[in-house]
Amino acid sequence: MPDTAARLRPILVVDDDPYMRSSLTDCLVSCGYTVETAIDGVDALGKFRKGACEMVITDIRMPKMGGLDLLRELKGQSPETPVIVITAYGTVNTAVEAMKQGARDFIMKPFSLDDLEMVVKNVLERGQDQGGVQEGGPGSAETVRQAQRQIVTSDAKMAELLEFLKNIARSRSSVLIQGESGTGKELLARFIHHHSPRRSQCFVAVNCAAIPHTLLESEMFGFEKGAFTGAAQRRIGRFELADRGTLMLDEVSEMDMPLQAKLLRVIQESEIDRLGGKDPIPVDVRIVATTNADLKQCIQEKKFREDLYYRLNVIPVRVPPLRERRGDIAILAEHFLAKYAGENGRRKPALAGETLAALTAYPWPGNVRELENVIERGVLVCQGDALEPHHLALDGQEVAATGENCLDETAPSAPAGEPATLRDMEKNLIFSTLKKVKGNKTKASEILGISVRTMRNKLNEYKLEQGTLDLGADSQ
Repeated sequence: MPDTAARLRPILVVDDDPYMRSSLTDCLVSCGYTVETAIDGVDALGKFRKGACEMVITDIRMPKMGGLDLLRELKGQSPETPVIVITAYGTVNTAVEAMKQGARDFIMKPFSLDDLEMVVKNVLERGQDQGGVQEGGPGSAETVRQAQRQIVTSDAKMAELLEFLKNIARSRSSVLIQGESGTGKELLARFIHHHSPRRSQCFVAVNCAAIPHTLLESEMFGFEKGAFTGAAQRRIGRFELADRGTLMLDEVSEMDMPLQAKLLRVIQESEIDRLGGKDPIPVDVRIVATTNADLKQCIQEKKFREDLYYRLNVIPVRVPPLRERRGDIAILAEHFLAKYAGENGRRKPALAGETLAALTAYPWPGNVRELENVIERGVLVCQGDALEPHHLALDGQEVAATGENCLDETAPSAPAGEPATLRDMEKNLIFSTLKKVKGNKTKASEILGISVRTMRNKLNEYKLEQGTLDLGADSQ
């Protein structure tokens, strides 16, 4: 839910299409926002002058006064008012121009109402946060307010890492961020962009694992009209969109080998070729790549190019998993308690001592993302003034606090009389969860709050094949 200020001041929706105006209004109202509408730029300016708005969402193409002209007028009258532009497929150049002229973000048609809600929420959060770093005294938490979410830490190694990232952000060298799923690699990529000279330009993310290999090339490099069947108009790729800005290649290890060769050429030559294009197009892009895979192992398995690895790994960054910075668990839990209590209109529950003990003892295979999911679930379940261990619904969580009866019978146990190690506890939790879902890795990953890829990586680490686990026939 939006904060009180957002509810008091309306969002101005500007679109000449009545159906689109109605859909946008219904979505925003259902999210708790107050909405004012206008049919074009002229109408919007008149309503804007009559009262303050929390933000303006405007279509680009409208009669009388289009979205870009409206943007210029709004920035002249109220530079601090955020503007989101709506643009159609194939007009990314216009959206980029809008960003350069002060638009806070853009959303491309067709889009889902969930997409709209996310963009609006993120823009409002950025407006409230205003960037920057708050530092307390010894032992206090350092909070870096950046883009969509916060980096919350009191860990000395993390604070040192953030300081290192600030220093290297000034360069244009490629950065390779390696770490387990859920550790916040994208947050660090955005942190680098925010502290770089490119902060006023676009930060563009490409999830190499989420986009089919057959589409990833056109997504990254764009294409000309007629380049292939269905290419009815030119499309600008992510590299051009990120020109003079930062491009994050998320899960870069998932990129297939032929595309890796083309990426290597782009890095070397600073130019891209649109599919179906005749001439290369120069680009100035700072690349930040992320992965949870062991790229050196991928190189040995002939799944990743060694020359590309060295091009990306100019500045290597390793993100420590949550189990290596256990002092952050308490402040992160408090942060998420406040966040989800506020979002759900509830009083923030206290963190019971035994709950904190359970959270601290748990190995967190899904890292910060899993912790956030657990706390969100706990806030929704808790009906009292304190968050108790049973509110977390975390498999094995209470035994993690006591150290008793935590071993699954199929997993290797610790020597008699000795406490289980964190690795043993993590292993036992994964095995017991897999047992309960009859070996279905997808379901087990969802329960644990980790990705299927992380699940497979963990099983590979344990050097155990599926057959030795006796987990059942269904092992997706």
